[in-house]
Amino acid sequence: MVVRDGDRDSTLSVSDVLELLDAVVAESDAPDVPTTVGTGLAADEVAAIEGRVRDVRASLARWRRRGQELSALFSSAHELAELRDTDALLDRLVERAHDLLGTDVTYLSEFHEGNDELRVRSTSGAVDSSFRELRVPPGMGLASRVVQTRSPQWTSTYQQNDDIPHEPGIDAAVAAEGLVALLGVPMIAGDRVLGVLFAANRSGHSFAPDEVALLSAFANHAAVVLQTTSLLEQARLAAHEADRARAVLAENVTAMERASAVHEDLTAVVLKGGSAQGLADTLSDALNRAVTILDRDRVPVAQAPGSEAGLLHGGDVPSTRVRRAVEESRPSGRCVFVEGAPTEPEVVVAVVAGDVFLGAVLVGHGELELGAVEQRTIERTAQIAALVAVQQDAVAEAEDRVRGELVSDILRGDGMQRRDLARRARARDVWLDELCTVVVVAVPAEARRAVAVAVRRSGPAALVGERDGVLAVLSPGSEPNDVAREVWAVARRAVESPVLAVAGPPAPSPAELGASFETARRCAQLLQHRAVPEGAVDAQAYEPYLAVFGSGSRDLSRFIDSVIGPVLRWDAERGTELFATLAAFADSHASPTRTARALHVHINTVTQRLERITALLGDDWREPEPLFRVSLAARMHALVGGRATGGPVDAG
Repeated sequence: MVVRDGDRDSTLSVSDVLELLDAVVAESDAPDVPTTVGTGLAADEVAAIEGRVRDVRASLARWRRRGQELSALFSSAHELAELRDTDALLDRLVERAHDLLGTDVTYLSEFHEGNDELRVRSTSGAVDSSFRELRVPPGMGLASRVVQTRSPQWTSTYQQNDDIPHEPGIDAAVAAEGLVALLGVPMIAGDRVLGVLFAANRSGHSFAPDEVALLSAFANHAAVVLQTTSLLEQARLAAHEADRARAVLAENVTAMERASAVHEDLTAVVLKGGSAQGLADTLSDALNRAVTILDRDRVPVAQAPGSEAGLLHGGDVPSTRVRRAVEESRPSGRCVFVEGAPTEPEVVVAVVAGDVFLGAVLVGHGELELGAVEQRTIERTAQIAALVAVQQDAVAEAEDRVRGELVSDILRGDGMQRRDLARRARARDVWLDELCTVVVVAVPAEARRAVAVAVRRSGPAALVGERDGVLAVLSPGSEPNDVAREVWAVARRAVESPVLAVAGPPAPSPAELGASFETARRCAQLLQHRAVPEGAVDAQAYEPYLAVFGSGSRDLSRFIDSVIGPVLRWDAERGTELFATLAAFADSHASPTRTARALHVHINTVTQRLERITALLGDDWREPEPLFRVSLAARMHALVGGRATGGPVDAG
């Protein structure tokens, strides 16, 4: 080999050339030129060869290092393609950057857009636990500058660099880790900064462009990891939501199909002339729960599955919670859940038609969740129950008219129609020849229908109808007083108004039912003038008064006023007790002594009062005939409740 140096040529042997090539590829700590090479060369020639060897060695080292970096980046790219564990992959990237850059600490901080905060997520080489949990507030530290500028930022002396916005927490963590020189590069995906990748040394260090480029390459891979993780999480959530939506849709379809079938069954129940029991059975089968339907009086009319107590606490009485829930449901007709014991309903819905309350549907607890579709099914059942109740009410009203007409025809006593009356009575399971008792029920007009329905339910063998402003009950019972008491008890439970039940005289035959009714009606008319017309009475006990005042209450009022009116007016004007003394005197066989004992007063007091009565009624009022009239007037006045106190009694 010939080496030209200016005008002089120098010659190297083949062995010298081979030794030089070995020196080029040798480690950096080997001699630049072997001592055996160039023994015949000048000193400047040897120096030139040594410089060229060092340059080639540096180039080879750089390419070797670049190969290692590329190998690490290719490995990272391969792992990205098989992304499984995000945290593990980020840790691997940080470790490789740490090894290749040769810095003391390498760490990755993730940026959270919600609060503009950076949080350390992965570290390599860090020893202080507080550093691994470091959080960088917005606008503070070197990391915030990297986020703001979206470009690499570095410093050789972090603590002394006043251009960086310092924060006590960050400075304490950096000092605890002993970091001096820091390099941070952004992790960018599109227009978003996902975080910052840091390389740091515990001594002063100037970062070369190759180090910045290498760390930026790893930062790009880390950005891909974080972005992919975000996309995968979004995809996972979307898939989860889609699965949930499909499940909900499937449940809704199943529930709607079930509800549609229930609606068809409920409609079929109505079209077939079914009752509340059919509705309860259908809803119970559909929901696999106990169902109870109440009427307008909150009395159970249907229960499924059949049980004596149903869903009511204490038998037939709804609990306070149930009643409150029913009242809450009345305005809307919607389901209301009941917070109570498992033995009580879980949900109730009022049965309403407009503003009219017709009852309630009670549904017990069960395994099937009562979703929106199931609740609509229960509400639809309540609506159909309202239609059934309205239909039954219409039928009942028509039946009431028919029964009322039948009662009127029977009481009219037309013998020519007896065969037709017997046929019409048998159509209602009543035998005309067995009817022998009449009970007249006097109640306010608005309560008559409720009483008629209640009495009819309690005694199917009886006929109930309205006549002359009162209810007439025709019963096969042989004891009128017992029948009257039973009718009064039933009516009193049905309404809150005062109820007067009057038993007419026994009727030996259906033809005499009319006369018995007339006696009971007149007695009821007489007794209704009492302050509170209430109770069950026997009309026969009042027949003497009826015989005297059978023409009506107006004659009774005139009679009382004409006989003892001055005494009643005197008491009303002065607050005295002359009428009480007069009544006691008549009951005591006109004996002042017995009168004093009955009134628990002194005999002189009675004498003085009698003198005042004499002044008011005349000197002859103690004679037999006037005294009889006074006694009768006093009894009648007491009978009607003491209301004639200064004028005619209003018996209308």
